[in-house]
Amino acid sequence: MIDLRRLVVLAAVALLALSPGMAAASPAKTKAAAVAPAAPSPPPVEPLPPPKIYLFRGAMGPIFSTGMDRLSEKLTQAGFSADVNEFTICRWIGDRAISSYKETPAPIVLIGHSMGGLCSVVISEMAAKENIPVSLVITIDPAHATGDVPLNVERFINIFLSDSVLGGGDVVTKPGYRGHYASFDLKENSRVSHINIEKSDDIHRQIIDMVRQLPRIQAQADAVPLRYLVPGDTLVELWDSGVRLPVRRGDTMESIAAANRVPLWTLVQSNSLPENAPLTPGQSIIVPRHLTPPEPAAAMATPPGRR
Repeated sequence: MIDLRRLVVLAAVALLALSPGMAAASPAKTKAAAVAPAAPSPPPVEPLPPPKIYLFRGAMGPIFSTGMDRLSEKLTQAGFSADVNEFTICRWIGDRAISSYKETPAPIVLIGHSMGGLCSVVISEMAAKENIPVSLVITIDPAHATGDVPLNVERFINIFLSDSVLGGGDVVTKPGYRGHYASFDLKENSRVSHINIEKSDDIHRQIIDMVRQLPRIQAQADAVPLRYLVPGDTLVELWDSGVRLPVRRGDTMESIAAANRVPLWTLVQSNSLPENAPLTPGQSIIVPRHLTPPEPAAAMATPPGRR
């Protein structure tokens, strides 16, 4: 005969043995059912302040560098503030630019013609000593004595005439430079001279477009420097650097130029290859990168006679 009291005791003991596991399982279920808190929204990106633009005339600037004044007027019409200065007060303007940046950081843009181009590099060197970046430097037929581009310049463009006596500065970069660099020698353009090169409406348009795009232009870790001898009477886009693209099966120099909307001569010069060079899939080809699309109808420089 079964002892009911003994059965009750055994059942109680079994329940007590199970209860710790049951108690431990209960919080786990509650934890699994809990909803994870939503990740906080990233803070809004603060827009960059407008750039501070400093323009510099060359020697006898009010007579021979009037294109810098025209460029200043166009920049003002585009909504920017751009001061035009004589190169003779270069270091004083440099001190002002550095003090202004320390007080209110904003992208620095330096543009100079002739001795004003030399001044733009001098101020870049001054800023480098203060660990201040310079967003954009454009030199227009700078003086031969112009120094090398310092490492703090993020984007440098030189437009010059290598056979010019008054300018002709073939500016290069300091060792270790990692920014964007492009050099354009216009000596084969018969319409361009030292005293009208800074007056080119097409160059002005591209400079203004570049200043507009500064907040949006993506830096390239693998930017390739560009150096071009521009064919005579040829329109040129002010590319700021090149990119390396892999060759695909069936590609030719001409098809790559067409696909990337660049002149064939740029690939010939950048890659030291003839126009009909055979290409191998996987081969690397340097192509200038677009910042703004060129306008085919625009004039490369001021026609002869206009001053």
